[in-house]
Amino acid sequence: MTVAQRYGHGHRILVTGGAGFVGSHLVDQLVERGATVIVIDNFSTGSKENVAHLADHPRFGLVVADVSDGLPPHEPALAAPFHAILHLASPASPTDFTVLPVEILRVGSAGTLHLLDRAQADGARFLLASTSEVYGDPLVHPQPETYWGNVNPNGVRSVYDEAKRFAEAATMAYHRSRGVDVAIARIFNTYGPSMRVDDGRAVPTFIAQALRGEPVTVHGTGAQTRSLCYVDDLVRALLALLDSTETGPINCGTEHEISMSDLAEMVVALTGSGSPVTYLTRGEDDPERRRPDLTLARTRLGYEPLVGPEEGLRRTIEYFRAHIGAGAASAG
Repeated sequence: MTVAQRYGHGHRILVTGGAGFVGSHLVDQLVERGATVIVIDNFSTGSKENVAHLADHPRFGLVVADVSDGLPPHEPALAAPFHAILHLASPASPTDFTVLPVEILRVGSAGTLHLLDRAQADGARFLLASTSEVYGDPLVHPQPETYWGNVNPNGVRSVYDEAKRFAEAATMAYHRSRGVDVAIARIFNTYGPSMRVDDGRAVPTFIAQALRGEPVTVHGTGAQTRSLCYVDDLVRALLALLDSTETGPINCGTEHEISMSDLAEMVVALTGSGSPVTYLTRGEDDPERRRPDLTLARTRLGYEPLVGPEEGLRRTIEYFRAHIGAGAASAG
């Protein structure tokens, strides 16, 4: 099955966090569909560079603001109603959990409530970008949407895990009690162009280290796994969910599960680097395994990931080569 496109030409769509990694790719596709897209971003982790190519586009607008404080009341770009609101605003890297913990909690709670209020007022479809982190360090593998998770509620990672769990609860409360049209996407580990070099997650860290000829640092034994999804596949899943009438939550990702040690070796090989792989102390509450059950995405959205790990990593490496600059290793 395939989901027919519902949102595009003639629609106004608000994307929070739209200058971030995933958000900027999503914005590109929505503009290409013919939608008018307004991005709100405070650039705590997003980058103006990610949307600079749209700066003069007649169907694109950028508002610099923090949705945790509400939507700016006198901003002309926000005056007319929206047909859809896509809430992607939130720092999402493990390094952010210690640097921006309160900001993460605020955008997941107050920010989500402000946007749900606007969705209710506009009669807009509200799509929440939730996360596989709601499953914590899972005791069920792979993880279906019916699994309630194994989350440490006061650990270092809890600011992100619990902010997203609250956001899901708030989204469903507005749906059940106020009739807001909602969709919840649980996003699994995603990578690709436009990631920050200093993001802190495994893929950009390994690639940057390998291109610079530095040791590639794996935390723990390297046996822990992630299922890595190339950003183009994730965007297709999010757009299918937006276009559908599904509420979710629905897992969005890929089943290409790989250990961190194997990922490090693959990155070293694909970059042509001579970097050694070294091992560091593992972080607190770092999940042991992570792989989505994609049954719902397949049956309800007609979704199937198309880009394999090697091809996705090649594309990402080329992006990082261009952005790391002259200091990068020239091998490869």
